[in-house]
Amino acid sequence: MTAITIKKCCVDDVQTLQNISMETFIDTFKDQNSPENMKAYVEKAFNLKQLETELSNQASEFYFIYADGDIAGYLKVNAGDAQSEAMGDDSLEIERIYVRKKFHKQGLGTFLMNKAIEIATEQNKEKIWLGVWEKNKNAIDFYSKMGFVHTGAHSFYMGDEEQTDLIMTRTLK
Repeated sequence: MTAITIKKCCVDDVQTLQNISMETFIDTFKDQNSPENMKAYVEKAFNLKQLETELSNQASEFYFIYADGDIAGYLKVNAGDAQSEAMGDDSLEIERIYVRKKFHKQGLGTFLMNKAIEIATEQNKEKIWLGVWEKNKNAIDFYSKMGFVHTGAHSFYMGDEEQTDLIMTRTLK
């Protein structure tokens, strides 16, 4: 049986966060996007200064998940003004939920999702939501299985390419 632990990140974790952010994002999206757009996005979203700013934001929280002591993935949630869309104070956004490839199919995504739901419940949120690329069928299927429904869409820029993210929401109360 694999020992699973989840640990809240702090600013001191920025280098580890950068490494896992880049690894998981590139592994997930490199085959469907140009190298130029991937490079532009990764350099903007995962540079140390950007991640330090996000880690310092009181309305955002990051969590690492470990499997038998090895870092396996991470979660980022946003409340209030930190949300990437104005969804109101009764909502919590899951901005990032990633599991490293070698840990896929071990239920770790479910652990991270349950952690996000636990946080939303502790903060008395009425709903939890996320944006997911319309072409990421595996993620859409996972979120649907977890009780999320398609409620809208917004633009996401991968470098200079405009893409569509589906907004999926789960009501908690």
